[in-house]
Amino acid sequence: MNKTFDKKRFLSQNSIWLVLIALIIVMGVAQPSFFTASNLLTLLSGEAVKGIMAFGVMFAILSKGIDLTIGASAGLVACITAALVQPSDYANAVLPGVGTLPAPVVFLIGLALGAGIGAIYGAIIAYTKIPAFIATLGGQLICRASAKIFTNRPVSNLSDSFRYPGNGRIAGIPVIIIVFFIMFAISAFLLTQTRFGKNVYAIGGNDQAARVAGINVEKNLILVYIWCSVCAAIAGMLLAGRAGSADPANSGLNYELDAIAAATVGGTSHTGGICRASGVLAGILILGVINNGLVMLKVDDNMTNIVKGLIIVGSVVLDMRKNARKA
Repeated sequence: MNKTFDKKRFLSQNSIWLVLIALIIVMGVAQPSFFTASNLLTLLSGEAVKGIMAFGVMFAILSKGIDLTIGASAGLVACITAALVQPSDYANAVLPGVGTLPAPVVFLIGLALGAGIGAIYGAIIAYTKIPAFIATLGGQLICRASAKIFTNRPVSNLSDSFRYPGNGRIAGIPVIIIVFFIMFAISAFLLTQTRFGKNVYAIGGNDQAARVAGINVEKNLILVYIWCSVCAAIAGMLLAGRAGSADPANSGLNYELDAIAAATVGGTSHTGGICRASGVLAGILILGVINNGLVMLKVDDNMTNIVKGLIIVGSVVLDMRKNARKA
């Protein structure tokens, strides 16, 4: 027997996409050039780095935590990997005897660095029980300072092969956009099709019940923060490749705020246990449309931030009211 169409449920599950469609229509009417292919590619390219970070931090929020290190760790990984793809004289000055390394090797080093950062802070959160906000706030300061200690100036003159994922194109489509959607697919798969994803949902819903069910909470929390930092490392290397340099003071600066905002707008609940990867994707696109559209309309940057702030606060209020009704 065919089930009758549940309009209320459909609207509830897809409201974020309806908001996105409405926003796109409004921006398109206000500025017709918004719909040009070049502008849409620019929009996606501009949000790809923050979006990849959002695909990582949504796991932390789902587990009833947070990760404030991702912007700073992206900057640290960007600086280290950028130094390794420079001409040998500079690379040797940074890491004596290493010299210039092939880009694929450097990408693997960047992923390993990201995983290591995440493992450290994941272990601190899992085993000391201190709030994730405090642990990762400290991590943010440490990573940013470490980047400045590593190099006190922007690292430029990067190899073309290292820059390609950030500024190259395949069939006219920026590679950074392709990587963005690949990371979305991987994140969605981890979230919905693996035991790890199911464990994170359970931990976010009730960590004590998860323990009773036989879930190793500490191990899974460490994996959550490893994934967050791996996403940040990928974002950092793409950011360096796209910009052509890595700046210890500014690379990834405040990117964690936009990533957390995208996950929040996309319906990831800060009370834990609720998250949809597709919703986070929509949240990223909503913030991207706002950024891009208001720039095209020549609206002041401060007003853009006010609009984004109101959307974030509104999203959390709606989430709290929804959870209160369920309770």
